[in-house]
Amino acid sequence: MTPAINILKKHKIPHTVHAYVHAADTDAYGREAAKALGVPPERMFKTLVVSLQGGKHPLATAMVPVSGRLDLKAVAAAAGAKKAAMADPAAAERATGYVVGGISPLGQKKRLPIFIDASAAAFETIFFSAGKRGLQIELAPGDLIRLCRAETVDLRRSDTAG
Repeated sequence: MTPAINILKKHKIPHTVHAYVHAADTDAYGREAAKALGVPPERMFKTLVVSLQGGKHPLATAMVPVSGRLDLKAVAAAAGAKKAAMADPAAAERATGYVVGGISPLGQKKRLPIFIDASAAAFETIFFSAGKRGLQIELAPGDLIRLCRAETVDLRRSDTAG
């Protein structure tokens, strides 16, 4: 089990773990998971680590549907920072304890601020990484928000190419 799954079990939070075969030649992890599991891309959320400048935190976690793209200005504003950029993959892995493509918002090594796109509230459950490529958690968004102490904000760019 991954730290993310262990947290859900420890807190007795209802969830479902979904496994699929990850193709080693892909870097579109979220889209791959949505297709493999037959989940609409709007319900499959990617977990991204951003570096922040001019705020009180150097890194934060942002979650957006795989059907969209992260608005870096929106996450910077939500985090009280002047600017946000995608974090270096090695820094993201060190901070979270997970590998890129398998970063979960739950059970991260360092407690990073977490921001979830407000669109998550439209669904009874959403999907996100369980902490390992090829493994997804299905969970009620409210449970995820409470467990992570996350904030919900509009984080998607208006151009929805993804």
